[in-house]
Amino acid sequence: MLKINRQELAGAFGDIGTDFPLLVAVIIASGLESANVLTIFGLLQVLTALAYRMPMPVQPLKAMASLVIAQKIAGNILLGAGLAIGLVMLALSLTGALDRLMRLIPKAVVRGLQLGLGISLCSLAIKEYVAAEQWQGYVLAAVAFVFVLALLDNKKYPAALAVIALGLIYALVFKVSAASFTDAVAFRLPQLFIPTADDIAKGFVLLAIPQIPLSLGNSIIATKQISGDLFPERKDITVKKIGITYSLMNLIAPFLGGIPCCHGAGGMVGHYTFGGRNGGSVLIYGLFYMVLGLFFGNGFQQIVQIFPLPVLGVILFFEGLSLIFLVKDLAHEKRNFLIAVLSGVVAFAMPYGFAVALIIGTMIYYAPIPFKTFTGE
Repeated sequence: MLKINRQELAGAFGDIGTDFPLLVAVIIASGLESANVLTIFGLLQVLTALAYRMPMPVQPLKAMASLVIAQKIAGNILLGAGLAIGLVMLALSLTGALDRLMRLIPKAVVRGLQLGLGISLCSLAIKEYVAAEQWQGYVLAAVAFVFVLALLDNKKYPAALAVIALGLIYALVFKVSAASFTDAVAFRLPQLFIPTADDIAKGFVLLAIPQIPLSLGNSIIATKQISGDLFPERKDITVKKIGITYSLMNLIAPFLGGIPCCHGAGGMVGHYTFGGRNGGSVLIYGLFYMVLGLFFGNGFQQIVQIFPLPVLGVILFFEGLSLIFLVKDLAHEKRNFLIAVLSGVVAFAMPYGFAVALIIGTMIYYAPIPFKTFTGE
């Protein structure tokens, strides 16, 4: 059941440290219309909240986003890639390929992928976000860090709300004026876009193919594992359902100028860590983006400033820590724990690490390798 309360409101912002900077960077690099991107991203959150009634996240596709940002790939190709990967994921879901893959990939490898993602998020938070505003950023991040530690389990004063409020105050004092938001107000509806066959073909080759392994590992399999860990009573959450909603998002969004999206293990952990327990957190989060897209279409620069990167970095850091700590349930299984750690290091350190870790970790799991030197057995 959807509930709206302070905990869900706090949990709504548990994944903003991952999503918001990526959305901003993709909009700038691709040239897509910010109002379209923000509105449709929010709409997908709302629809997902209604469909799942749990903190099932919607996130930008990270491999695609990284390639677009690095190579300045045009927005029409990115939208074509969304349609391409939507069709691929729909085929994998309806044919039962995802279910077979879920049975094949061992839990130790899934935990390794989560570990690698957690390390990646913590590293990104410290190296890129906290350091983004020089010494002021370090001070702001330190204060936010103390807030989270002091309030993480506080139901009356949720940690995420305190940290977001801190960031807003900092932005209003040092970066933007309240008057600038008046100039930013403008109502704008998403515009229709029809990707061409060339957009879809180029998007598939340039963006969808590199994204598919990461999506299989993190967006589908790891998300199913996390949902079972956090919500064991939800037997209706299957890899097929996750795959179908993943595909539907990407078969709808491109026609309205929305960037390709997925579900994700990190996002669910982020919402949960800061208080989200049902779809209320995702619903609020979606409405937040829809308001930004629909009513602040002329204020993209102001929107970017109101969420300082050091504050987002602290939220992202705790999301990463929560993912890392999931590996603890394998601590008593020495061989599986070692495979999880190995998979996590590979996922974090190597190019296309999640795909490589998924393959190598699974091969090692089924190979007759005892690891006696490391396990002491």
